[in-house]
Amino acid sequence: MSEEMASAREPGIRIRPLQEVEDMSIGVDLQRRVWGYAEIDTVPDQIFIVARESGGQVLGAFHEDKAIGFALAFAGVHGARIHLHSHMVAVLPEYQDRGVGRTLKLAQRDDAISRGIDLIEWTFDPLELKNAYFNLVRLGAVVRRYLPNFYGRTSSPLHGGLPTDRLVAEWWVRSARVEELLDGKLPKAGRDRVRIRIPAGIRQITSSNPAEAESIQTGVRSQFERYTAEGRAAVGFEFDLEQGSYVLEPYED
Repeated sequence: MSEEMASAREPGIRIRPLQEVEDMSIGVDLQRRVWGYAEIDTVPDQIFIVARESGGQVLGAFHEDKAIGFALAFAGVHGARIHLHSHMVAVLPEYQDRGVGRTLKLAQRDDAISRGIDLIEWTFDPLELKNAYFNLVRLGAVVRRYLPNFYGRTSSPLHGGLPTDRLVAEWWVRSARVEELLDGKLPKAGRDRVRIRIPAGIRQITSSNPAEAESIQTGVRSQFERYTAEGRAAVGFEFDLEQGSYVLEPYED
């Protein structure tokens, strides 16, 4: 992995691998500052070291000398295929929506391609509509798996006490789909499309009425499990004032 990697569009921001043992505390500190994790839910610095030494990725984002984000990925295997599992990407709130997260993901992609790795996977909350748009539309990932309550219920206020249902993003980093979307081109719409709709105010509902939010989550889970069992994948995401919609269509590798 190169010592210095792609710069974000914000001047003064750079991405570099975290190599030294002393650097690994950056990821621990940022977990607490970004997500408010309790000690029991925080990934310790020893795991960052293991990820680095076992073929994963540990990247830091810096504004001048200030650590503002990180990405942590593990080496993984599906059958005989090696891939990277991107476990965490975090950016300090005051630096979000400034291109830092996307630049961390692109640095992960550059490193994967340089090592001959075609696939990066990660999980994300299906109710986080902004993340869904980013993953499917900005990066070109696809989703074919839904994991109910993947991490169990956690102490993080971001989870709102809900089961930690997760979608698995598959980012085929050298695919034509990804290349086109990163170049700003929209792929052609497929056939037999269906949509899974989620209220735009789902996070407010989670705070004000957790029972209703969990009912919505259960419905989303049921639809994803049905459609993916039929051979569909989520390949797009649409917004309007009232809702966000996952777009699913038949999908083959």
